[in-house]
Amino acid sequence: MARITVEDCLDNVDNRFELVMLAAKRARQMAIGGRDPLVEDDSDKATVIALREIAEGLITPEVLARESEIEAEEELAASFETPIL
Repeated sequence: MARITVEDCLDNVDNRFELVMLAAKRARQMAIGGRDPLVEDDSDKATVIALREIAEGLITPEVLARESEIEAEEELAASFETPIL
């Protein structure tokens, strides 16, 4: 697998700070949230996979923001469905 560089990722993200936040959030989704990688994992760690997804344009701030909105809506809907005892 080829090495991922910051420059590869910056083609799809505005700046390094946003890149760090985006990669960390995506890596956390895969490591803790059970989300599947969008690229071959090649036995890489979640952070490397997240950077590869960003470099390939599969994960952008807009995509991750929309996923977060959907998760919040699902959690809210589930809270209304839970019977109160």
